[in-house]
Amino acid sequence: MDFGLKNKVVVITGASGGIGRAAAVAFAAEGAHVVATYHSNPGGAQETVRRAGLAGGEAVAEQLDQGDQASITRFLTAVDNRWGSVDVLVNNAVAMPGFPGHGELFETEPAERFAASLQANLLGPYLLSRAVVGGMRRNKWGRIVHISSTFAEDGYPGRSAYAAAKAGLHGLTRVMSRELGRAGILTNAVLPGFTPGDKPMSPGLLNYTAEAAATKRNTSPEDVANTVVFLGSAANSNVTGELVRVDGHFLTPAP
Repeated sequence: MDFGLKNKVVVITGASGGIGRAAAVAFAAEGAHVVATYHSNPGGAQETVRRAGLAGGEAVAEQLDQGDQASITRFLTAVDNRWGSVDVLVNNAVAMPGFPGHGELFETEPAERFAASLQANLLGPYLLSRAVVGGMRRNKWGRIVHISSTFAEDGYPGRSAYAAAKAGLHGLTRVMSRELGRAGILTNAVLPGFTPGDKPMSPGLLNYTAEAAATKRNTSPEDVANTVVFLGSAANSNVTGELVRVDGHFLTPAP
């Protein structure tokens, strides 16, 4: 299948590893110009660039603080000077709040943690999305994919800040789809199941989470990336406003 991504400019936030890296490599393999952003891990982003090159594509790493408007402006100027306006945006960067203290409930969670999660996981994607939409409108074509979480639908004790931010992203996805669809800009959210990242995890934990999925395996970054590439491509001609779970029918287990 031709995804129509050759020479498209694709920005993937939080691409120093995990889902972001897998998506960057997958888009690069389709001939896209990939911009892999990082906040504080330039080495990881450069490794993503290296792997994108091995996949036959072209990628660069750029630092970005998506919660800072000045950083967004500098970043998009650099992208535009190199390749032109952004065609595809994948809002993958995430800030996980600290683990809750023993016995902590949502009513005793520090309000500062809740506010910080909204800032990073909702305001950040909002600011970056609105910054790239102008170029997409001019081109009468664009794709925006938000990476969310099944926690926003299933809930999970101790994750009220994170789940609320991602649920807000769902509402934003739906509004953006209604406002931008007629301009040829399609907006969707992908909800991964438990997806082991780059840090080692105990076999016991991995077995526990795999058993919670109907497929009896954990979601891989590549599983998610394949769906993101489709939603972010020309092959997706009319899917917008959707919350797409890529989780093997994962039922979030109670802690």
